Amino acid sequence: MRNTAKITTAVLAAGALTLGLSACGSDKDSASDTSGPLVVAASPTPHAEILNYVKDNLAKKAGLDLEVKEFTDYVTPNTATEDGSVGANYFQTQPYLDDFNKKNGTHIVSVVDVHLEPLGLYSHKVKKADDLKSGATVAVPNDTVNEGRALQLLAANGIIGLKDGVGTAATPADITKNPKNLEFKELEAAQTPRSLDDVDAAVVNGNYAIEADLKPAEDALVLESAKGNPNSNLLAVKEGHEDDPRVKKLAKLLNSPEVKKFIEDTYDGAVLPSF
Repeated sequence: MRNTAKITTAVLAAGALTLGLSACGSDKDSASDTSGPLVVAASPTPHAEILNYVKDNLAKKAGLDLEVKEFTDYVTPNTATEDGSVGANYFQTQPYLDDFNKKNGTHIVSVVDVHLEPLGLYSHKVKKADDLKSGATVAVPNDTVNEGRALQLLAANGIIGLKDGVGTAATPADITKNPKNLEFKELEAAQTPRSLDDVDAAVVNGNYAIEADLKPAEDALVLESAKGNPNSNLLAVKEGHEDDPRVKKLAKLLNSPEVKKFIEDTYDGAVLPSF
């Protein structure tokens, strides 16, 4: 039976208060005790699924004791890594990590890229992006990087225009062309697929699309290109823990041929190996 603890967004506020970004963690916390299991915080899909594949099929032979903790938000995994409640996390992209560190004073670093989840535009009301009516409402993630990434997706497909050079820092205020007069509803990333009955379309992160039984390769009106994409999901640790032998073992396993095959066989193009 998998040793997986599920922590929902309902405990986010309490968790943030308990953890505290300034906390250092005890001498016996998960990150400092390299003799114990490596505890990794992860989003349920596909991150925890990939980690559990490693745990069930590869870890024992590699001499790795791995424990997976599931989180449904994009904040607690980093605060828990910062204070040592977990030894690593696997849920985010480098642009998101850079932005999080800058805004929160955390010291989390990338270890290895693992996979890409193409961001897509979905709708329960139209079958093509061109069919969106004037004044339609589009939900987008409200965190800085994913909102910018969502707007870049729309711009790349000619749905809107953006100021030059705004990159993943783009917000609706940076829109220079909006021929359909679209209105944007900013939501927590996890809420975007749940909003599809209430909005005309929504830009959804790949992991949340999968959880909502959406098939990016089939259901997305427009889909992010994998070629040259900087938004690979990565294994991350607090700075100074990169050489933890447990982390090195996990990084090697996550970039193994077995994991590559598992990703390709399981997600049918909705998740793409980045190695």
